[in-house]
Amino acid sequence: MSLFRKKEKKSMPAFDLREYQPVIRASICTGERVAGFRSRSTGKFEEVAMIASDSALDEFCRAYGISREDIKKEW
Repeated sequence: MSLFRKKEKKSMPAFDLREYQPVIRASICTGERVAGFRSRSTGKFEEVAMIASDSALDEFCRAYGISREDIKKEW
């Protein structure tokens, strides 16, 4: 048994785009960005990924088959 284990890469959960709106929440103060989905019926936000660079945003878009234009930005 090893004391140190290799971290498993987490898979991104599946979301139905008819029920959820892709959203990026950005902080006005720090500029921190978080990508996720907002429920169209309840308005609840589900955080999926931290967006630290444009490549992270591209990976988020590629994983869910959406374009940058489809993502709503909230402050």
